[in-house]
Amino acid sequence: MTTPPPQGQNPFAQGQNPYGQPQGQAPQQPGFPQQGAAPYAPEPPEAPRRKLSFKTIKNIVIVLAVIGVAVGGYIASRNDANTAAVGDCMHRGSSDDNNPDLEVVDCSSSDAQYEVLAKIEGTFSGLTAETKCEAKTKEFQYVYTQSGDGGDFLLCLKDYKK
Repeated sequence: MTTPPPQGQNPFAQGQNPYGQPQGQAPQQPGFPQQGAAPYAPEPPEAPRRKLSFKTIKNIVIVLAVIGVAVGGYIASRNDANTAAVGDCMHRGSSDDNNPDLEVVDCSSSDAQYEVLAKIEGTFSGLTAETKCEAKTKEFQYVYTQSGDGGDFLLCLKDYKK
């Protein structure tokens, strides 16, 4: 038989350091810093602006010309009688009684032929037009009626004396 191990100590335990407790280790020099992630990709260069081609310029000019012709045609087709007011002077641009082409002119102009005495809104026949003008003014000499083109109205006119 063998002798029993001494009490209080583990025979298989690690032995104690004969020099006492270990001291703190000296600080180690840090390693190289880690490389950061790759930077963002650079922005792509701005796409070069397209130059206006001859075809584009030509199309723009055509559109502007069409708009100009349309506006000019509209203005030219308007009858100045539409814009006439009491006291305005008028010039007859045509000798045709069915389409006298009355135009508003300055009363100091040598073209002034008629003076507007009254303007009455509505649709009138020849006989009712004279009756309406007579009711408005006794001085009238001519009647001008217009219907359909821009509005229905009657102008009571007299010769303009300078």
